[in-house]
Amino acid sequence: MTRKLIVGITQGDSNGIGYEVIIKALADVRCLDMFTPVIYGSSKLFGFYKKQLHELEQINTNVISSASEARPKTVNIVNCLPDELCTAEPGRPTPEGAKSAVAALDMAVREAKAGLIDVLVTAPINKKAINAAGFKHPGHTEYLQQEFGSKDVAMIMVCDRLKIAVVTGHIPLKDVASKISTEKILTKLRIVKESMERDFRIDNPKIAVLGLNPHCGDGGLLGEEEINAIIPAVKKANDENIMAFGPFSPDGFFGMGQYEKYDAVLAMYHDQGLIPFKSIAFEDGVNYTAGLPVVRTSPDHGTAYDMAGRDLADPRSMMASIYAAIDIARNRIDYDNLKSGRLVIDDQAGKHKFGTIE
Repeated sequence: MTRKLIVGITQGDSNGIGYEVIIKALADVRCLDMFTPVIYGSSKLFGFYKKQLHELEQINTNVISSASEARPKTVNIVNCLPDELCTAEPGRPTPEGAKSAVAALDMAVREAKAGLIDVLVTAPINKKAINAAGFKHPGHTEYLQQEFGSKDVAMIMVCDRLKIAVVTGHIPLKDVASKISTEKILTKLRIVKESMERDFRIDNPKIAVLGLNPHCGDGGLLGEEEINAIIPAVKKANDENIMAFGPFSPDGFFGMGQYEKYDAVLAMYHDQGLIPFKSIAFEDGVNYTAGLPVVRTSPDHGTAYDMAGRDLADPRSMMASIYAAIDIARNRIDYDNLKSGRLVIDDQAGKHKFGTIE
């Protein structure tokens, strides 16, 4: 029978909705039959936020010092915060809340590198707060890219109807045009293609590429990035047998539902991709980091300080992030076994059998 995966979950900012969505997502004890959760944070903070929630079944917890001590059929909590960070002020960004998020993330990454967890799910952080606390990266994505030594990664927002990646991420809008180049677009297209095939089981994915300027620049009248960078990138991608199409004007592309004709979409900048995505799938969208040696997902929302501690947080995006991470990890196992000459057969019970291809 397929081994249950160990899912590492970081607490995020201790003053946001991280603990609430984690607890709600794990409240259904049936999920413990599918995977073994390991929360990185504080049992004290877990208990504090659990008391704020209503109509929850009893949750069995196991307080540990490392995922190596995790037990199945229970919610494992790795106590990895110093006492001074085990405080909660729901709804307020504080240095302690930011430092607790970084400490939990650091511990989870160390254990992921050591192979003690199978996938990583990160609860939301406040970028301004963690940077003020000494975190030297714009966000999770850039930090994880450095920690795992990936040459490049792609942030892909995932839901049933749409998978959309971005060329530029957490940078000011005024800097976007200068960061758009043929090689950068081509690099992202390569990552997206590989991810669609390995992580999502989509053979020869069709990838739509969006333009940067209004009306894709109108032949250079409204900007030349399409002529100088985007169109050449699409052509070079096709030469590499990447099925890239475009560029498309984003307004018409989404307004007419053209995204449904493609397996993935590549946007030029953060809001160009995330505004339509969150309009379609805010409640259950997933942020996935492609290009890492480990599987990492995150809910598509932020810390939501205005909801923290009030039992208002919707756990669906966290739940979707957990199950997406598990699915991607399973897909990678199957894909890698097939590539290495090991056949994967899905029987009617959903189990996996492995055998060498003759």
